[in-house]
Formats: sequence, structure tokens, C-alpha cells
Amino acid sequence: MLEEKLSKVEERYLELEKLLSQKEIIGDRETFHKYSKELSDLNEIVQPFRKYKKILSDLKQSQALLADPEMAELAQNEIKNLEAELKALEAKLETLLLPKDPLDDKNVILEIRAGTGGEEAALFAGELLRMYLRFAERRGLKTEMIESNPTGLGGYKEAILSVIGKGAFSKLKYEGGTHRVQRVPATEASGRIHTSAATVAVMPEAEEVDVHIDEKDLRVDTYRAGGAGGQNVNKVSSAIRITHIPSGLVVACQEERSQHQNRFKAMKLLRSRLYEMEAEKQRKSREATRKVMVGSGDRSEKIRTYNYPQGRVTDHRIGFTVYQLQSVLDGELDEFINALATADRLAKLEKIK
Repeated sequence: MLEEKLSKVEERYLELEKLLSQKEIIGDRETFHKYSKELSDLNEIVQPFRKYKKILSDLKQSQALLADPEMAELAQNEIKNLEAELKALEAKLETLLLPKDPLDDKNVILEIRAGTGGEEAALFAGELLRMYLRFAERRGLKTEMIESNPTGLGGYKEAILSVIGKGAFSKLKYEGGTHRVQRVPATEASGRIHTSAATVAVMPEAEEVDVHIDEKDLRVDTYRAGGAGGQNVNKVSSAIRITHIPSGLVVACQEERSQHQNRFKAMKLLRSRLYEMEAEKQRKSREATRKVMVGSGDRSEKIRTYNYPQGRVTDHRIGFTVYQLQSVLDGELDEFINALATADRLAKLEKIK
């Protein structure tokens, strides 16, 4: 099945090579550009496929040598290496055959909210925020805070940030849902384990070309920012609240000292929420691993549990567990991201078989 599909891709590749050598195609700038791009895209599949066919040929030759007593041991070692290489190439080719998610290269709007559990949930939300900031730093992604609502003890009732960089959405799209923590709170005198929750929403950042917003549909209010911020706080009305009247969506930003910058960030958030609303209407099963973006924050709607007594982190969607809690909280999420991406790939492959 895999070779059959790849052979068809190679046939189209060879066809395009011929077309691009024809004078009438070369003279048609738009068609030439279209075919050139298609050829370039297919090249990413064809070159590994040709390597795959070469390994298959080498494997047959090595298997034939098993009948020769003098060459059998050498052939066995060669077969072992070739089979491992073939398996890795098969996984790569299966992934390359899948249609690329058009949102993967977009920036991300990440929303973290404390759920059930009071101050302990707010502290956990703060730890999730730190985890994603560390992850972004490790991956060379830039982050900008859009809106935050910190508590007095170092937690967050809410934190909304922008994650900027190539492939940001592809790296974070599986993080949406309810995250649960099990531990003994610092304020708990009896030492009982408590369970708290926080929700995470991951939205692709929409650009102006993706969502048109009419200025007449907006109500913009300014107010004085609260919290830390130096002399500017409570003296200048730099904070912005924007209401999108047709949808009823309300966004706010007070992180910047300038009203202009706060408006810019608030509009970025509004565009992304409108984009997500529209996309959700058209797509109910775009990703099997992303069933719940934002729940009520209730403990039962969990996608992942962080268990402190056992030093364990478990993703319940795929039954994947690691015993490196502190490393995960320090932003080392690659094992989860890779496992979820693999599960997603296999689920999509099943659908097209």
C-alpha cells in the first residue's frame, strides 16, 4: 500500500519534470511557478522514496548472501542495519504522505486559566506558564504576555501569551485541555494530597488577511492599569478593553505602558479567537488528540496529570507516562510532543487506508 502510493507520487514528479522542460510551460510564468512549487514539494517525498527503494534492493542482495557460509555472518549484520534503516524511512515516508496541517507554521495564542482548587490551582497555573515559557526558550520561540491576572501568592488566575516563531503551532497544538496536579499544598497542615486543575487553550494566531474585522463592530474602552508597573499605573488610561459586538467576544490588555501597544495585542487576541470560533464550526474532528480545547476546569476533564508524590506525568489521551516531573515542568516537553504527534499520525494514516 505504501509503495503503491509512493510510486504514484514519483510518477507525478517525473511528469512535472517533463512539463517544466516544455517551451509553452516555461513561457507561462504562472503555470511554471505552480508546477515548480509542486515539484519542489514532491521532491521531499521522492528523494527518501528513492533511498527506500535502494535499501530494499540492497536488502535482497544481502539476503541472497545468507546461502554462502563464508558471507552469512557479514550478511546478517548488514541485513540488521538495513532493516533498521528501512523501518525509520517507512515512518518518515508515511508522515510525508499525510497532508500538512496548514496551521502548523503559525504563531500561537496560549491561554492558561486556574480551574478547581482555589489558590493551589492558581499556583499550578503559574507553574504551567513557567513550563511553557521555558519550553519556548528551549525551542528558540519568542513569547509576549498579552494579559495576566496574578494572585498575591505567586499564582495566576489567568495568563494569555503569544508564542512567536516558525512552527509554534505544530509544537504546542496538543497542549490544549485540562491539566491536573496531585500534591500536598504548602498551606496544608495535615499533609493530605490535594488535586487541582488548570485549563490550557492553544489557538493559531490569526493575521489580518485571515479575519476581517470592521471597526464599526468594535466598542473600545480605556481604563487605568492595575498591578505592578511603576509610575504609569493608575495615572494614565493605557489599558484597553475591546468588545466585538456581533460575537459578544471581549478581550483586554494592560501589559504594555502604551495604549497603542495594548490595542495592538488586544486586536491580535480578538482576531485569533474569532478565527478559532469560525474554524470550530467547520471542523469537529480535525485532530483526534485535541478533543477538548478548554473545559470548565473541572478535574474530571483531564488530558494530563502531574503527580508530585510519584514524580510522574501521565498523558491520558495516549496512556503515556514519564517519571521526570521536574524536567517536564522545566519545559522538557519533547517526549510528550513526539508521542502525541506519532499517535496523531497513526490515527490519520488509519483514516486514509
